[in-house]
Amino acid sequence: TKVHIQTITGNMTRSLRIAVLECDTPIPPVKDELGGYGDIFTRLLKKGLEASGNSEVEIQEISKWHVVDNPVYPDPNEYDAFLLSGSKHDSFADDTWIVSLTDYIRGVIEQHKKPVVGICFGHQIIARALGSRVGRGDDGWEVSVEEITLTDVGKQIFGKDKLHLQQMHRDVVHELPAGCVNLGYSPRCAIQGLYMPKRLWSVQAHPEFNEFIMSRILKFRHDGGVFNDQLYEDGASRAAKPHDGEFLATEIIKFMAEATA
Repeated sequence: TKVHIQTITGNMTRSLRIAVLECDTPIPPVKDELGGYGDIFTRLLKKGLEASGNSEVEIQEISKWHVVDNPVYPDPNEYDAFLLSGSKHDSFADDTWIVSLTDYIRGVIEQHKKPVVGICFGHQIIARALGSRVGRGDDGWEVSVEEITLTDVGKQIFGKDKLHLQQMHRDVVHELPAGCVNLGYSPRCAIQGLYMPKRLWSVQAHPEFNEFIMSRILKFRHDGGVFNDQLYEDGASRAAKPHDGEFLATEIIKFMAEATA
């Protein structure tokens, strides 16, 4: 279902029309405070644009599409870039909406050649769309702020050796899709990001998560018996650590701007 459109105005030259594909609904304490994932990413992208200081780019439109229940997808010809959110669902499942989403994203990348950004579940869906295997990782959950060691390409793109990012996953991309490079790795996850110039940019981490979101999810999953005491306490102890989420927001804007230049 298409949700309301928010326009972020500016006096810049290149206008971006971005479609956010919401692959889940936040848990109640997060949704009550911050809205849906489309709202959360709208704020992140706006921050990224402001922090980039790039006066040649503006966000003309961000539209939000909830793709889990009775999905309707945006017309690829009407948008400049696409962002796939995270999700509690399994990217490797054969639920109708997940298979449909995977097919749609394959078309956006291969036929329409529009840039796609993937976050966590979205990162995995991109890999699946391009024929790579995704599934449960061998090392269990990776949660809260973790250090990512960047590959040579990752260092070149981000201008850093390492990133610190919020994590909330136990599923991983098991193999690199053809034509993609890996951006980084961590002890629990060998492929922390995918990159193909002007085509796709993805991270396993959650640049949109802050301490509030992370602490609420940790508590929710601990209360529900998904996380044991040790995992919960370890994650909670790192939820407030400094991270590069807002830095990655500027990198997303940079990727979208370069891809549409």
